Amino acid sequence: MPFDAALERGLGGLPDADRRLCHELAAGVLRSGEALDAILAPLLRRGLDHTDPSVLEILRLGAYQIRELDRIPPHAAVATAVALTRERIGERQTGFVNAVLRRVSRAPVSPPPGLDLATRTSHPEWLVARWLERFGPDQTEALLAWNNSHPPLVVQPTSGDVDALAARFEAAGVRSFPAPYGAGLVLEETHPERLPGYDTGAFYVQDPAQALVVRFAAVPPGATVIDACAAPGGKTIGLARTAGLVIATDLARRRLTRLRENLARTGRQNVAVIHADALQPPVAVADVVLLDAPCLGTGTFARHPDARLRVRPEALERLVAQQAALLDALADRVRPGGVLCYATCSLEEEENTLQVDRFLARHPAFRRAAIEGLDVPRNAVGDLTVLPQRDGMDGAYAARLVRDETGG
Repeated sequence: MPFDAALERGLGGLPDADRRLCHELAAGVLRSGEALDAILAPLLRRGLDHTDPSVLEILRLGAYQIRELDRIPPHAAVATAVALTRERIGERQTGFVNAVLRRVSRAPVSPPPGLDLATRTSHPEWLVARWLERFGPDQTEALLAWNNSHPPLVVQPTSGDVDALAARFEAAGVRSFPAPYGAGLVLEETHPERLPGYDTGAFYVQDPAQALVVRFAAVPPGATVIDACAAPGGKTIGLARTAGLVIATDLARRRLTRLRENLARTGRQNVAVIHADALQPPVAVADVVLLDAPCLGTGTFARHPDARLRVRPEALERLVAQQAALLDALADRVRPGGVLCYATCSLEEEENTLQVDRFLARHPAFRRAAIEGLDVPRNAVGDLTVLPQRDGMDGAYAARLVRDETGG
């Protein structure tokens, strides 16, 4: 279960202030797990591997509060951890938890000397090595810092432009400012349902990078669009602003339920939601096909703190093969002269530029055809390329490919 869904299930009945704190603690421990373990390890007489896992989780929570949350005094963090130990594990472990966390509170604030970059920032070592080779040390450190930050709430207008939505917020006393590249509004509020216009569907929550993918796709007015792998529907809503009809498909029924809820709230009537495998598209042909492909998700570590725990080198190889199969299946669904837009939320070249290069070699009827003049970050060949450390938002990639008028 995704982090946000699991947290919502567990915290649904708590007051807002308590929910916010629990979210901060859970996300913070996920973001900082390896660094916290490096702090705790010298203090555990039996080592990390031989400490009761439940006790270790409480120690991580306490250590995170002590090291990262200035608003919680260390003595309060220790007392809370001891009380939680007593409630969940029993009296016998309370003295141990108390002693370890008191030592944490007296330790220097800086990380232990000699920690490698991956451990210090709690990222997979193999991934940090890749990024160091590609981006160099300065950009990699900036990327890792972004991944361990707290991205703000960003919303997109369902209709109209961001200026009109900003004016509506301002009239209600809600502060907002433009996201990079004008791709949405950044808000200080963290609960979208409290904002004016939420109930009437005036806006939807979406990271600026995903809004840039929709902008880059440049759907012509009135076009028929296949949105493959569409759930939870943020891009679907954006595509529907100009499309005549969007056929939104996804293989996961649970995610389609959320997509339908988002469409109902925003009042989109020109979207047909179909439970279908993108490898077997239910529509013969469309003007535009958007494939938001399953990917490693390395551009979303800040927004999804649990994602870094799931990435493996072998998963990258499997996903690259899956993406290629999806591209091949959807290519025939693009009408002659139509557009295939391939997108990921990954930073990895194998899933992005190299994947598209291989597709074009297999399908000579397609060519890159990005729209000139769009205000989006691009790479050397013109593909949309959003880098968190440079652009201040989630990472994303998209290539806009046009099929020859002859159909190839």
